[in-house]
Amino acid sequence: MLDKDYWQNRYEQIQTGWDAGRITTPIKTYFDQVTNKDAKILIPGCGNAHEATYLFENGFTQVYLCDWARAPLEQFAQQNPSFPKEQLICANFFELTLTNFDYIIEQTFFCAIDPMLRPLYAKKTAQLLKKDGRLIGLLFNEQLQLDRSGPPFGGNKAEYMTYFQEYFTYLYIENCYNSIKPRQGAELFVKLVK
Repeated sequence: MLDKDYWQNRYEQIQTGWDAGRITTPIKTYFDQVTNKDAKILIPGCGNAHEATYLFENGFTQVYLCDWARAPLEQFAQQNPSFPKEQLICANFFELTLTNFDYIIEQTFFCAIDPMLRPLYAKKTAQLLKKDGRLIGLLFNEQLQLDRSGPPFGGNKAEYMTYFQEYFTYLYIENCYNSIKPRQGAELFVKLVK
């Protein structure tokens, strides 16, 4: 069910309830502290990519967007005409070959994939990051009661640790103190270092 046509239809029908409409506070706060504007950043399952808009407007030059659905990438390109088109990638995240990223941003992609793919997600993020590269973002925690029949899929810290501990030497997965209002108490902030 969760194939590229499913996601394309969701965007075409504007069924994007996960979209916060702007970069979320935790990710903004983190990247406001990053001084290397040449850092190579990947946003998988980028959707409307509010994070990319913010980063690009603040001088980050190597932001790459990946989504299976073409619609959000086309909309992003229209709204950000000076953004490099070669950094917009319409592809399956699990088939990406571009590597050596300094950062991968996780914002509602992990919760949208089939939970059976979570171990593969952890392995793939590690493959795409360079040594000392970081996975930064947010995961839903067990306090959020989610329907297991479709996305978003929830989980908890203990579960997430099992996926990532094999590939990352530093694992910070803790309650997020500055989530946006609708998600307060329902998110874990993640900082993992390869």
